Amino acid sequence: MTKPKLMMELTRDEIKEALAAFPVVILPMGATEQHGHHLPLGVDIYLAEYFAKEVSKQTGALVSPSMPFGYSWVWRDIPGTISLQQDLVEEVIKDVATSVSRYGTKLLVLINGHDSNNSAMKYAVRELEDELAMPVIYLFYPDLNQVLKDQMDSPTWHGMIHACEFETSLMLHAKEELVDQEKAVKEYPEKPDLYGMSTISLGDLSKSGVFGDATLATKEKGARMAETFANEMSELVRKAYEEFVLKRS
Repeated sequence: MTKPKLMMELTRDEIKEALAAFPVVILPMGATEQHGHHLPLGVDIYLAEYFAKEVSKQTGALVSPSMPFGYSWVWRDIPGTISLQQDLVEEVIKDVATSVSRYGTKLLVLINGHDSNNSAMKYAVRELEDELAMPVIYLFYPDLNQVLKDQMDSPTWHGMIHACEFETSLMLHAKEELVDQEKAVKEYPEKPDLYGMSTISLGDLSKSGVFGDATLATKEKGARMAETFANEMSELVRKAYEEFVLKRS
């Protein structure tokens, strides 16, 4: 296993050499938004970057600078939140794809740490299919439900992961120095009947910003899940390269 190939740290010649060896670029997709009182606002960025680096180590793919902002409307009134319109997130993805395609990249991989980015990724990739010859794939915690079942001791809040046992455990593994576990809490807010059918949002529901039981998080759980996700993502990248690049060339 080698060091991750970070575009920000490489020269133009080193990037050209890396693309000649494995013409794949990873764009980590994050967000800047609250994650309770025990986690930093950069959780989604840090986790996307962590997995991008792990996949780079295993495959040799280049890692571009991260997208630090996503669609975070639900937390818009909490200090520190920076939210982009969803269509702007799509446009950024498309511009990054167009940029990297011009100098030999054969596959762009979006590795996401923010659930609300998933819609933007889906529709941007669909549009890019009709606009670029370069394929794009998007990854968000493969086999998440099975991993939650196998590794977590607490249920999710209606299937959502946010500042809970899951994200806190991953952060304890990836960025332990930024976690204040003494401030972790358990909170399962009541879900209004009109939630998901109105402008009632997550920011209206939780007092702590936690949706789940962050008190049960451990570094060991995070390490086990991180290994599973990193290996699965790396395998998916290799499969995508074989299916969408090698077999079509």
